[in-house]
Amino acid sequence: MKISYNWLKEYIDFTQNPEEIGEILTQTGLEVEGIEKVEKIPGGLEGVVIGEVKSCGQHPNADKLKVTKVDIGTDKLSDIVCGAPNVAKGQKVLVATVNSTIYPTKGEPFKIKKAKIRGEVSEGMICAEDEIGLGTEHDGIMVLDTNLPNGTPAIQLFETGEDHVFEIGLTPNRGDATSHLGAARDLKAFFKKELTLPTVNDFNTKKESPIKVTVEDHEACPRFSGIYIKGIEVKPSPDWLQWKLRSIGLEPINNIVDISNYVLHSIGQPNHMYDADEIKENKIIVKRLAKKTKFVTLDEKERELTDKDLMVCNGKSEGMCIAGVFGGLKSGVKDSTKNIFVESAYWHPDGIRSTAQHHGLSTDASFRYERGADPEMTVPAVNLATSLILELAGGEVSSDMVDIYPNKIEPKEIDIAFQNFHWIIGKKLPNEQITEILNWLDIRTENITDTGFKAIVPPYRSDVTRPADLVEEVLRIYGFNEIELDTEFSTDYLAEFDEYEPYRIQEDLSKFLAGKGFSEILTNSLTSPEYFKKFPLGDDPISMLNPSSEDLAILKTSPVYTALQSIAYNINRKNPNLKFFEFGRTYEKPGKEYQEIEWLSVYMTGDTMDGNWLDKNRQVNFHDLSNVIQSMLKYAGIRKFTSEPEENPQFLYELTFKKNGQSIGTIGKLNDTLLRMYGIKQEVYCAQLNWDFLQKIYKSDIAFEPIPKYPEVKRDLSLVIDKKVSYAQIEDLAFKQEKKLLNRINLFSVYEGEKIEKGKKAYAISFFLQDKFKTLTDKQIDRTMNGLMSLYERELGAVIRK
Repeated sequence: MKISYNWLKEYIDFTQNPEEIGEILTQTGLEVEGIEKVEKIPGGLEGVVIGEVKSCGQHPNADKLKVTKVDIGTDKLSDIVCGAPNVAKGQKVLVATVNSTIYPTKGEPFKIKKAKIRGEVSEGMICAEDEIGLGTEHDGIMVLDTNLPNGTPAIQLFETGEDHVFEIGLTPNRGDATSHLGAARDLKAFFKKELTLPTVNDFNTKKESPIKVTVEDHEACPRFSGIYIKGIEVKPSPDWLQWKLRSIGLEPINNIVDISNYVLHSIGQPNHMYDADEIKENKIIVKRLAKKTKFVTLDEKERELTDKDLMVCNGKSEGMCIAGVFGGLKSGVKDSTKNIFVESAYWHPDGIRSTAQHHGLSTDASFRYERGADPEMTVPAVNLATSLILELAGGEVSSDMVDIYPNKIEPKEIDIAFQNFHWIIGKKLPNEQITEILNWLDIRTENITDTGFKAIVPPYRSDVTRPADLVEEVLRIYGFNEIELDTEFSTDYLAEFDEYEPYRIQEDLSKFLAGKGFSEILTNSLTSPEYFKKFPLGDDPISMLNPSSEDLAILKTSPVYTALQSIAYNINRKNPNLKFFEFGRTYEKPGKEYQEIEWLSVYMTGDTMDGNWLDKNRQVNFHDLSNVIQSMLKYAGIRKFTSEPEENPQFLYELTFKKNGQSIGTIGKLNDTLLRMYGIKQEVYCAQLNWDFLQKIYKSDIAFEPIPKYPEVKRDLSLVIDKKVSYAQIEDLAFKQEKKLLNRINLFSVYEGEKIEKGKKAYAISFFLQDKFKTLTDKQIDRTMNGLMSLYERELGAVIRK
């Protein structure tokens, strides 16, 4: 959740800088995960100046380009090639000069360089508004109406501003803090300062609303408020409102939608704007529709309703909005809308959570309703929205407030003893300080005695339900850091330790892979169900009960789903040569039981190295990753393992390593279809190792021995064998035949072609023999090699080329 520093200051007066406010918010329970500086005009238009087009002619080598000479206030005119259709002599324009960095509305910043475009020199860029972050228009360059001299910094033409935005990791219980007002309430208690709330009017027109509202289920919709406004004008929002929304990452749409978003993020109460002319029969009915009813939402997707989804319908029982979750396409505000009905309701959290989860939706509204909104805020939200609509869109209020609230939600009453605070906190606080903190948190205290009191908790604090919650409220404002810890601690229990320590094995192999040039990545356990739907890997995925977004709705069933996101992210940012590894889990439910599997995954893609004058670069291949994995296994003390090909849908081809018949892991080239889901066009090689099994067979003891005194002998054999015979079979047979003298073997040539029989291949292999205690004789060497040749002829049908 994003909270603006400047916006907060509108609610409460403070002098602390953003970093200090971030620390205070974290202390009070709103953990600030990051603080980002945002600029009204990204980059401050540094290096962008006012210029004047002195001449404009056709580019000799391109029909759609013009060659211009522009006065930017320097000694000579700048040659600039421009592709805008509206560029002309005499115009005042904005010019991004050479070496300046510009920040487009969409896309990454980039640096302006002197260049040749189709053979003509270009010393800068004449800018459109979207190219420098001033808007979204790209139909042509910006033509200025100004008398400022050429070369004047462009920033003098525009209103600047900056803000700092807190990224808050909001816990599910803090539904009261999902807005700037909510965050300001905590600061209010910390600073002991009153809030400055927006001034709004109550709109009493003494006119009956032309829209009749009926609520069929008051348990699911305890309160429904709204007002009718006619004669509005839908248009762009003023600059101050657009800047407020952009500062917290929202894109302005129009004045009516922007006001709705402003109210939501300002005071935390969702609201909805209906095109009143689309409310058939002038009736709103809150009800449930039949199962499998089709409904098209604002994102133009057709959704199939359940019989538990609460809907806001018109007089013909046609859905207009999935209550508290998402609006409908037909009833939403359009450019032609003239009359609107402003609605703000309190929906029961359980129903919203169920509906949002079923449809895979997580909207700003459902995010707040699921956590528990404030039933007392519906009317203030409608009034605030109405005040802004009259100010920014015109029109007039044509009805009294509709407010259906048959069963008022009363504050909670909790009896608590002062001793509870002392026991749980571990420190005795003055009774007066305890009640004062609670009062600043809008929790009234009554019937106060020397031993305890009654706390009256407002409905918007749905998380405060028991005495322990009251203690937590006091402690987070008082400050966890203010509780002194005893200088002496003791225990009568000594924990048992595992035979092996998994984190040490992980650290050991991490260092090995880092030494090979690999970087560790940490990716999310959650991923998009679309990936599994398009390319299923593993058993059925586990869905989240309360997903934060549609893209994070299931637990991943394969490490590649999230790792490929990291790979694609790097490739898209011109970093194509990648070596990654990751320790992570996958999650499945093959039967009734949930299952977690730990993996070590290793990835290679791109070139083996950046090219230079001495070495040519080449693309990584299967054998590069295979060598890394085999070296790592040997480093881990796992020396006797087998390899055999198997089929796995995520690989185009792969090899599985086994120890004692159990799979250690698989290595292969990832399927092109899988890569295309992420827009990856280059080959990616992947190894997935079973981390649990790897830890069990890991040997931490490394034995060192002196270099043998007696020389190693090399003999080469050329074998013509059937294509189906693998090198692993040859290697395995060799070590079974000669356990004493055979030290190692190496495949140095493979041939398939016209010079040998069809269906055959030729292997050229070196055999290294050594006796650690004496020099080998020719007789011993010949006997060993003859034995190997006989073995290959007998077992593999090999033809020995002599």
